[in-house]
Amino acid sequence: RCDVYVCMCVCVCVRACVHACGACGACVYVFQVPLCIDSSKFAVVEAGLKCTQGKCVVNSISLKEGEEDFLQKAAIVKRYGAAVVIMAFDEVGQATTAENKVEICTRSYRLLVDKLDFNPNDIIFDTNILTIATGIEEHNKYGISFIEAVREIKASLPHCRTSGGLSNFSFSFRGMEAVREAMHSVFLYHAIKAGLDMAIVNAGNLPLYDDIPKELLEMCENLLWDRDPDGTEKLLVYAQTMKAGNKKAGPTDEWRQEDVEERLSYSLVKGIDKYVVEDTMEAHHCTEKYPRPLNVIEGPLMKGMSVVGDLFGAGKMFLPQVIKSARVMKKAVGYLIPFMEEEKQNRINQLREENPDVESEESMYAGTVVMATVKGDVHDIGKNIVAVVLGCNNYRVVDLGVMTPCDKILNTAIEMKADIIGLSGLITPSLDEMIHVAKEMERRNMKVPLLIGGATTSRTHTAVKIAPRYKSPCIHVLDASKSVVVVSSLLDDVSKEELMEDVSEEYEDIRQDYYESLQERKYVSLEVARAKSAQLNWSSFEAVVPTFCGTRVFHDYDLSTLRKFIDWKPFFDVWQLRGKYPNRGFPKIFNDKDVGAEAKKVYDEACTMLDMIIDQKLLNARGLVSFYPAQSKGDDIIIYQDLDALAAGTPLTTLYGLRQQLEKEPGSVDPYYCLSDFIAPASSGKVDYIGMFAVSAGFGVTELCDTYRSQMDDYNVIMVKALADRLAEAFAEELHLRVRRELWGYSRDEDLQTDDLLKIKYDGIRPAPGYPSQPDHTEKTTMWHVTDAFAKTGIELTESLAMTPAASVSGLYFAHPSSTYFAVGKIQKDQVADYASRKSESLETVERWLSPVLAYEPA
Repeated sequence: RCDVYVCMCVCVCVRACVHACGACGACVYVFQVPLCIDSSKFAVVEAGLKCTQGKCVVNSISLKEGEEDFLQKAAIVKRYGAAVVIMAFDEVGQATTAENKVEICTRSYRLLVDKLDFNPNDIIFDTNILTIATGIEEHNKYGISFIEAVREIKASLPHCRTSGGLSNFSFSFRGMEAVREAMHSVFLYHAIKAGLDMAIVNAGNLPLYDDIPKELLEMCENLLWDRDPDGTEKLLVYAQTMKAGNKKAGPTDEWRQEDVEERLSYSLVKGIDKYVVEDTMEAHHCTEKYPRPLNVIEGPLMKGMSVVGDLFGAGKMFLPQVIKSARVMKKAVGYLIPFMEEEKQNRINQLREENPDVESEESMYAGTVVMATVKGDVHDIGKNIVAVVLGCNNYRVVDLGVMTPCDKILNTAIEMKADIIGLSGLITPSLDEMIHVAKEMERRNMKVPLLIGGATTSRTHTAVKIAPRYKSPCIHVLDASKSVVVVSSLLDDVSKEELMEDVSEEYEDIRQDYYESLQERKYVSLEVARAKSAQLNWSSFEAVVPTFCGTRVFHDYDLSTLRKFIDWKPFFDVWQLRGKYPNRGFPKIFNDKDVGAEAKKVYDEACTMLDMIIDQKLLNARGLVSFYPAQSKGDDIIIYQDLDALAAGTPLTTLYGLRQQLEKEPGSVDPYYCLSDFIAPASSGKVDYIGMFAVSAGFGVTELCDTYRSQMDDYNVIMVKALADRLAEAFAEELHLRVRRELWGYSRDEDLQTDDLLKIKYDGIRPAPGYPSQPDHTEKTTMWHVTDAFAKTGIELTESLAMTPAASVSGLYFAHPSSTYFAVGKIQKDQVADYASRKSESLETVERWLSPVLAYEPA
C-alpha cells in the first residue's frame, strides 16, 4: 500500500540537486507532483529545498549525530515547509528491537513537536524493516519488532506517519522472486493492520494474500512470527522446487469446476469476462436461491466486488486490474438489467403498496455519490477512475460528466439524495469554480460532504480556499484508492466524527503554515525584478525568418507519424503504474520486478487499440501553426500581421507577460524571468518572430467511448482517453520538430532521437498559457482570436478556457537559443495591478484568474 506518489530526486552533489529540482519545476508533467529529495549529504538536501516549489519530502534525518545536529536539520526542513522521514537511528546505532525503535521515535517526536513546534502530520517514521531468516537467531524477530513498533508508534505519537523499505525483509531469499513476493504480501497484510501508512514497494506483482499457496503461506507466516525454528530451511527446500526467480505456472480453468458463486467471484477478482454472462445466467436461473435478479447482484456479484475493493484498498491489486474487474461486473449487471426492468413496475410498486417501508432496489448500495467535472473544465479521466473504484466498492455513482454547472450538481445531489458530492478539475480556473460550489452549498444550508480532486487541486488549496467556505465536511482526496477510505468513513457516524476531527485539525495547521509562509517569503518589487531581467545579447542577433507568416492548418493529420513521438510515462501514470529506480522510464518500466509485468500487459493492450484506431481511422487529429513578426516591450510581446505592419507600427495584438518576483538567494545571479525576455526588444531595432500552435487528437473520442460504454467497458473508455491524450502531446512534439527543422527552420540540422526530444535537448521552447511560465489562462483567448483556431480546427475554448476536445494542446513557440522554461511562482500586488492596467481589465477580474499564484489575499 502506498499513500503518496512522489517524484524522487536522488542526488549526490549540490549542483546536480539544483539542476534536477529545477528541471522538475519546469516540466509541465512534474511540477505539480510532490518531490522527495533524497541524499545522504544534508547540504544537497538544503540546496534542493531552496529551489523546490510547493511541499516536498526530505529523506532523511536521524539522531545519529546527536540532538543538536538533528534539531538544526529539522529546523531547516520546517522553514521550507517540507515533510521529513525520520530514521530509527540514534547516537548508539540502528534500532533493532521494538522497544528501541519506539524509544528513538518517541524521543525524535518530542524534540520535533515540543522544541520546534513541528507539524506532526509532516513526520514520517521509518523504523527499519530488517532482513529475517539470515541464519542468525536474533534476526528472526526483526519482522515482529517492526510490526510491534509501528503499532505502538501509531497509538502513542498522534498524527505521525510510518513507512519502511520492504525489499530488505526478504533479502535472504534474493533470486527467489515468488518466495520474496509471498513474504512481502504476508508482511504487508499484518503491518497495515498494525498501522503502517506507506511502504517502498510496488504492488503490481504482489500475490493476493488469499491466493498464496497454503503451504507457502504457512511457511511465510511462521517465518514472520518466528514460530518454527526450522522455518528458513523449510522455505529454502520449498523454493528449490520452483524455478528461481519465476512464478508458478499460469492460471488454468480448474476454477470452472467450482459452484457458480465461486466462479463469479473468481471472474471478478481476476478480471475474466469470458464466462461471466454464462455464469450470471446460471445464477439467475437458481430461483430458489436467487428469486430476483437483484438477489444475484446483492449476493455473489457484490461479494466478489467486495473482495476486489478490499484487495485494492490494501494495495494488493493494481488499478488496471480493478478497472477490468469493474468491466466484468458491468457485463454481469448488463445481463440482469432487462429482468430487473421487467419486474420494476409490478414487483417493487406492488410491495410498496403493501408496505411503504419496504427497501427499494437502491438499498443494495453502500451510498450514493454524485460526481462532476466542474463548469468550464473538460478533463475527466481521473474522475472516471474514481467512479469505477467507488462502484467496485458498492457505491452508486451518479456521474454528471464534464462542464457541469453548479446548479445542476447541487440539484442532482438533492434529487438523488446523495450522500457525497465529488468535484473534479484539471485547469486552474476550476479551483475558483470549486470555491463557488462550496459557497453555494453553504448558502443552501446543505450538509452533504464535499470531496475535492483533480490534477490542479491540492490539500493546501482545499484547506485554505475551499473548506473555510463550507461548514460541513470538505476534504481533498489524493487519488482513487483514497476515495473509498474517505467515503466509507464519512458514511459511518463514528468514523466520520474521528475523520473530521483529524481533518479539521490538519487543515487548521495547513492554513496557519500557509499564512505564515506568505509572511516569511521575501519578494522583490516589480521595478527591481524588471531591472534584473534576463539580459540577452541582441546587438549581434539576427532572427531566422519563418517560411511563412500567418496560419497553416492541418486536417486529418496522419496518426501513424505521431506514434513514435508518444511519451509513455504519463500513460502509465494514468494507470498508477510506477517503476522504481533504475526502472522508472519507458521501456525500462517493463524490467521492474513489481510493476513490470502489469505495465507490459497494459502497454500491449494499448498498442493493440492504437493499431485499431489508426487502421480504422477512429480518431481524427487536426491542428494549426502560425508565425508572426514580434518585438517585446517591457513584459509584453507586440505581435504584427506582417513586416509592413511592423514598419508602420500597427500591432495585430499583444501577449502580456508575468515576471518572477520571489527573491533569489543571496549571491545568486539568476535573472527574474518573463517570457518577453526571449523576444528582441523594440528598442534594439531588431525584428523577431513568435509562433503559436493548437493541436488535438480528440475528435472521435466521444463516439468511441460511447461505443465502449454501451458494452459496459469502462476499461477501454479510460484507455481511449489516455491514448488520445498521448497522441495530442505527440502531435505537439512532432509539430514542434517540424517547426524547428522545416516550417520555421531555425534548427534545420537538428538530429535528435525521440528520447532526447522528450528530454527537451533542442533549442527553443513551447510554453503554454495557464502553465508555470505564464499562469494566466486568458492569454489563450488572444491566441484563438489571432489564429481563428476554433473556426479552422474545431478546437474550442470553454468559459474557463479549457480546450475541447480534452485531448488538445496549445502554446507559443520561442526560437532564441537562450530561451528556457521557468516557473513564475507567486507574485505581488504591485505586479498584478500593473498587469491589470496593461490588459485594461479590472483588478478583481485579474486576481480571480491569477488566484493560484497570488502572494497575498485579495480584498
